[in-house]
This record gives sequence, structure tokens and C-alpha cells, in this order.
Amino acid sequence: MSQTLSEPRAVSPLKRILIQGKYESLQMLSNGEQLILAVVMPMIALFVLTFTDLISDIADRTIDAAVPGVLALCVISTAFTGQGIGTGFDRRYGVLKMFSTTPLGKTGLIFGKVIAVLTVLLIQVVLISIAALLMGWEPNAWGILPGILFLLLGAAAFTSLGLLIAGTVRPEATLAITNLAWILLAGAGGVLYPLSMAPAWIQPTLNALPSAALGDAMRSALIDGHFNLAALIFLVLWAVVGSFACIKKFKWT
Repeated sequence: MSQTLSEPRAVSPLKRILIQGKYESLQMLSNGEQLILAVVMPMIALFVLTFTDLISDIADRTIDAAVPGVLALCVISTAFTGQGIGTGFDRRYGVLKMFSTTPLGKTGLIFGKVIAVLTVLLIQVVLISIAALLMGWEPNAWGILPGILFLLLGAAAFTSLGLLIAGTVRPEATLAITNLAWILLAGAGGVLYPLSMAPAWIQPTLNALPSAALGDAMRSALIDGHFNLAALIFLVLWAVVGSFACIKKFKWT
């Protein structure tokens, strides 16, 4: 009696991407430095802004003024700094080269990283929102859906910029650039407070940053319930330009 061996079933491209996304997510969540940037630092920012008078003039209650900026900071922490650092060192040690030659391919690798960013961002948003609600946060109900949209657009824009840096400079430089940029954008990039509080001479320059667009959009949505069309256009442009530059300039080895 002859026995036939069945051929192994090929894994679908979608399943490969989901598996890669799970792997990338676990890598980000198991990295202590990235967890500090993703969760601890935004949580500290939430408490500092809530219990001080730094942004007391933005909304009727300080907690309502603090949360939109902190959520925007979560995007930068994960999509830009975290993804940039992780990808930079994967590139250095040949991990990207290995994955790009597998059936996963370069496209699957990129989508896997996008899944990881969205997974970690979801965890951040849930944790920050729970903490803020316990502290008395009352978001504008009309702004919740626009806020989610702006978080996703911000993630797209900052992921492309993080990958652009990680794919064009040395890992050590990526580490320095992304961490320094995180500090500068959080402190003076319109993330945690509106640029109207910055000196007038620098406002036109800062207004061109994606961080300012994201911060303003989140405040407009969650405080006033307004849809910031100008911020939407800016974030889409940054996402498109960043993605195009990343595709053209990214070096896998």
C-alpha cells in the first residue's frame, strides 16, 4: 500500500504579515527602554501637566487640557522614536536583510511594523485614557472619533519619518536623533501645549511640524469637539512625503 506525503500548505501573505506583526509587537513590548518611552514618560507628563499650572489656560480644567497632548506624545514615542530605534538596530545586525529575502518580503515587513505600532499605540491610549478618566477627564464626545482618526494619521506620518531616519543613518545616530527629537517635540513642538504659547518669532517654523498639527488636532477634537481640517491636511502631507522619501532612501543593509 503506497503512502503519499501531503505537501506543506503555503502560508498566505496576510498570515505572514500578521505573524510578523505579532513578532514586532512582542519585540517592542519586551524592550525596557521603549516601554519607558511608550508608557512611563507619557504617564509622567500626564501627572505633571495635570497637577501644575503649565497649561491651565487651555481649557476649563487642567486634566482636559493635558490628555490630548499626552495622547499625541504617545504617537511620537511609539511610531517615531521607538520604531526608529528598533529598526535602526535591526538594520545594523542584518535582521532586515534576512527578512527582506524571505517570502515575507519588504512590503510584508513594513506592514508588520505598522501592526506593531498600532498595537502598542492601542495599549498606550487605553492606559492613558483609564488613568485620565480616574483623574476626572471628560473628553468631548463629538471629538472621540476625530481624535482616533488623527492618532492614526499621526502614527502614519511619524512611522514613515522614524523609518526614514533608521534607514539612512547609522543606528547610533538614529538613537541620538530620535531621542533628541522626542525631547524637542515634546517641549517645543506643539505637542503638549499649543504653539500660541511659544514666542511669536518661532511660531511660523513650528507650525510646519507634524507634531504641532497632531497636538492642535487632538486638542480641537477632545476639548472643543471640532474637526481641524488644516491639521488633517498637514498630517496627510507629512505621511505622504515621509512615506515617499522612506521608499526612495531606505537602505536595508
